Amino acid sequence: MQTDASRPSVGPALPEGLWVVIAAFNEAPRIGRVLEELLPAAPRVVVVDDGSSDTTGAEILARGAWLVTHSVNLGQGAALQTGISFALRQGASHVVTFDADGQHTPDDLPRLIGALAEHDADFALGSRFLGIAEGIPMSRRILLRAAILFTRVLSGVSLSDTHNGLRAMTRRGAESIHLTFNRMEHASEIIEQVSRSGLRYVEVPVHIRYTEASLAKGQRTSAALGLGLRLLLEKLAR
Repeated sequence: MQTDASRPSVGPALPEGLWVVIAAFNEAPRIGRVLEELLPAAPRVVVVDDGSSDTTGAEILARGAWLVTHSVNLGQGAALQTGISFALRQGASHVVTFDADGQHTPDDLPRLIGALAEHDADFALGSRFLGIAEGIPMSRRILLRAAILFTRVLSGVSLSDTHNGLRAMTRRGAESIHLTFNRMEHASEIIEQVSRSGLRYVEVPVHIRYTEASLAKGQRTSAALGLGLRLLLEKLAR
């Protein structure tokens, strides 16, 4: 069930039970700055080091965030599920997923949490196309628009941005997410599970900052097409 938050309020102070979940793979050059921005606003942050071969884990520990480590690289979907499950075990009242590459800003957290309360929703899904997509290249814009159309066909959900990693959930919402696709397919899988849950969701304008580094880490067109085919085959097999 979708509601409209095209003009959400900034929202209340962040709840004490909020946990932020970050999946990180070889993000040593970026994760330190991300945590330095994030921790003053949201002190309960768990980063899942997804089998990094660099010093990502050391950078996380140096900033005082919680660290969970995968011994091998499993993919972003698997890392997020590990982080969500960890946060729930710590008694999280709310869970936010946040990218490790510096694209997201902590300034959006009160807006997302505020939208959950304002609209009695269990999911607040960030949208760069309702908000700001700073520095987005045309090729990425086209790829994301194609992903929107595919997800709409797959799940029947009409959203303006389906592959945005900035999301907020209530505990009830987070408990309904059980990712089975380990890699980038998880973005579409989350939307499908949100739809199947029957819980209320809302889109919220957010600010995404594209940099040369974040673009280099983004999924390629061929990978996106491959994951789309895989999800479609999975759906047809049910």
